[in-house]
Amino acid sequence: MSHMLKALLNRADRRIVAILDGCLNDGELSVDDAIALFSVNGTELHALIVVADEMRRRQAGDTVTYVVNRNINFTNVCVKACKFCAFSRDLRSEQGYLLNEDEIIRRVLQAEAYGATEVCLQAGLAPTVDGRIYIDLCRAVHAAAPNIHIHAFSPEEVKYGATRARMSFHDYLLELKEAGLGSLPGTSAEILDDDMRDRISPGRIGTGDWLNIIRTAHSLGIPTTSTMMFGHAETFADRARHLALLRDVQKETGGFSEFVPLSFVHEEAPLFVQAKVPGVSPGPTGDDIVRLYAIARLMLGPTFKNIQASWVKEGLRMAQWLLNCGVNDLGGTLMNESISTSAGAKNGQLMTPATLRRTIRDAGRTPAERHTDYRIRKTFDRAHQPGEEATEPLTHVENPAAVFGKYADLINDPKFRYDFEKDYQLKDTA
Repeated sequence: MSHMLKALLNRADRRIVAILDGCLNDGELSVDDAIALFSVNGTELHALIVVADEMRRRQAGDTVTYVVNRNINFTNVCVKACKFCAFSRDLRSEQGYLLNEDEIIRRVLQAEAYGATEVCLQAGLAPTVDGRIYIDLCRAVHAAAPNIHIHAFSPEEVKYGATRARMSFHDYLLELKEAGLGSLPGTSAEILDDDMRDRISPGRIGTGDWLNIIRTAHSLGIPTTSTMMFGHAETFADRARHLALLRDVQKETGGFSEFVPLSFVHEEAPLFVQAKVPGVSPGPTGDDIVRLYAIARLMLGPTFKNIQASWVKEGLRMAQWLLNCGVNDLGGTLMNESISTSAGAKNGQLMTPATLRRTIRDAGRTPAERHTDYRIRKTFDRAHQPGEEATEPLTHVENPAAVFGKYADLINDPKFRYDFEKDYQLKDTA
């Protein structure tokens, strides 16, 4: 134990000292101990950060990774009405859109031309699409861009597609994989507690189905990410039990590639704006974010390795600070993102590789571009090298919204207006 940590711990509560000392000695953080850590502040918070940073160094080293990718949210029309979501529109909304297959492929190829190795496809649950829509879309994208990794479809979307196609989760996921799917985003997790889910997202996928789809994907060799949406109406106990569930699954399957905490963005979210659910917070505070990330490193680190900071949710400055709190990955460049942006997030359009590397270097760490599965594509020097960005097309994008489009324009574009009277497919209807 370092002299600095000893000095900090000498002023901390004895129980907190014992918990942190246990983590440094490779003990497993229990749910009860995690709940205790969610209340720390002052000296004890500083001690938590130091321990999380040390465990990050042991488990993941000093390299900080990122991936060059693009988000494509191909429809905002959804049969669900989750109270935290400001992205979705009713099927009769004049702001509902659905990108056709040709437009989706155009965006994929554009991303590839700008250096992307991954596209992330997620969307609303449009009521008139065929159940095999996700399989057909994977096949089309893979045929058009075979070198692009397809990271797509949350467990909610898998359940929706499988149910409409009258297929088991296993068979649906197998067909997705055969069609070119590379990995699943572990979104739609929110808080893995059905009582809490019924409060914030009634009718959304339940905890049992979420876990079933994740385990089934892992059994088929499809890796997934994992997430938690926090800072709304959940308790510290809800958070700790959520992390414990993820840890249990990882011990069983080893199929999670990373954990990504997602701060609740409240500004436009009905859950907060309409105040229909008692006790909803306007998102987490700064210290609350720090505690969540640091505790995630202590609770998940021995089995997960990769903890990702969401610059979309937290902003780049907070994401950089989180590199000192257990984080070893800054996510992707995105190019454009609609779901968080529609809820009021101030970030999401584009983060260039050069900007991510500058952020990583300023934190005293080594930047590296990775593939989706965390294989390193290129490691960079800790010091900036002249001409480093010369061959990176994203560096030279002066107006990302004009190049990649933005949500505010898309929802008002008549070309992609959703027509609920038609039995829509993703084929070009022109």
